[in-house]
Order: sequence, then structure tokens, then C-alpha cells
Amino acid sequence: MLQAKASMVRRALNIWPPLRGAGITVKEISADYDYARVQMRALPWNKNVVGVHFGGSLFAMTDPFWMLLVMKHLGKDHVVWDKAAEIDFRKPGRGTVSVEFRLDPERVRQLRAAASDGGKVLEWFSADILDADGEVVATVRKQLYLRKKA
Repeated sequence: MLQAKASMVRRALNIWPPLRGAGITVKEISADYDYARVQMRALPWNKNVVGVHFGGSLFAMTDPFWMLLVMKHLGKDHVVWDKAAEIDFRKPGRGTVSVEFRLDPERVRQLRAAASDGGKVLEWFSADILDADGEVVATVRKQLYLRKKA
């Protein structure tokens, strides 16, 4: 079910141009795909006009991870897509920022059960982007669409 080794996926994501170009680094993906940690340093090309992290870069550092973790757990017999997203900016992001994604195994069981009849399931996931002091810079919510393949 968890086909590719997490360490290989992490390395691939770290050279993927959309993340690498924004200065985003995947620091960890757990072997069981229950957890991922991502960080972004402040660089001249990921700051906005007032010198803080560009909102698009903050969003980009969260973009593929909920979908990736859920896909790895549900396997190839399920379709998983991003459906909607929103970001709530709380304070300017300066310096290095980070975000953690934790996928509870019970939630995976609930998703699998909800999709067992082949119908679509829409589920929201949330993660906070934190600065070096542990203060919330932004909260990102992602809605995933999933269903069991016919």
C-alpha cells in the first residue's frame, strides 16, 4: 500500500522545481506516511514587496502534502484529488517558517469506510505554518476529494 519509500519521495520533492524554486525543503516524511515536516527559509525571491514571505510561497509549502499522505494510505484503488483550499494569514512570516502534517490512522479508517460504497467523499484538513518562535503565521485548509475506484 505504501509503495514508494518515504525517503525517496522526500528527495524527489526536494528537487521538484515548484518547491525548490520557492526555497521550500521537505525535512521529513515518516516511513508510514503519517507525518511530514516542511520548512521554507526567507530568500530574496520568496519575499514580497514589504520583505516578508510571499503568500503564494507560504501556500505552496503546504500544497501537495495532505493529498500525498492520504493517497499513500488509501492506495491505488482510490482516487484522491485536491478540491478546494483556503489560507488565513495571521501575521507576517519572517525568517524560516515550517509546517507539520499529521495524519491520524483512525481518520484514514474513517475515510476508507466513507468511500467504501464508491461515492465521493469531501474532507477538510488543516495545518498551521509557524515561525521560528512557534507563532502561527498562517493556517491553510485543504479539501480533498476521494472515492474508491470502480
